[in-house]
Amino acid sequence: MTMVSKAAIGIAAGICGTLFIGYCIYFDRKRRSDPNFKKKLRERRKARRAVTKSAGTKLPDLKDHEAVQRFFLQEVQLGEELLAQGDLEGGVEHLGNAVAVCGQPNQLLQVLQQTLPPQVFHLLLQRLPSVGQRIVAQNAASVGVMSEDDVE
Repeated sequence: MTMVSKAAIGIAAGICGTLFIGYCIYFDRKRRSDPNFKKKLRERRKARRAVTKSAGTKLPDLKDHEAVQRFFLQEVQLGEELLAQGDLEGGVEHLGNAVAVCGQPNQLLQVLQQTLPPQVFHLLLQRLPSVGQRIVAQNAASVGVMSEDDVE
């Protein structure tokens, strides 16, 4: 009797598993065959990229070592996550920010050269001048704001 019940449980589990997989396949096909699926997917991705780019990266006060260190670690982590998700532009943007505020950018670039695919690393190298200019501009703007406040 125990043999029959174990076999019955095994068969029931197999049938349930098969039904669940069939259910998943059916609704996945139904979803993908929807004429608006690709359009909605593109819109969602475009909106996510727009939010990422419009949010911009607020650079820390370069005189605050702890804030710079937190920012550096956050940017490296975010850059790695975006690259893993396939968002090369966003990942390179954040890694560029990390390199720009890094105390030893040459060593970081050597590590990134060894770990990143060549095309991603070259994209990063192309982005570095613009990231550096943005940091200089933002730092100059914050210094300008501070000096105006001191005058008042």
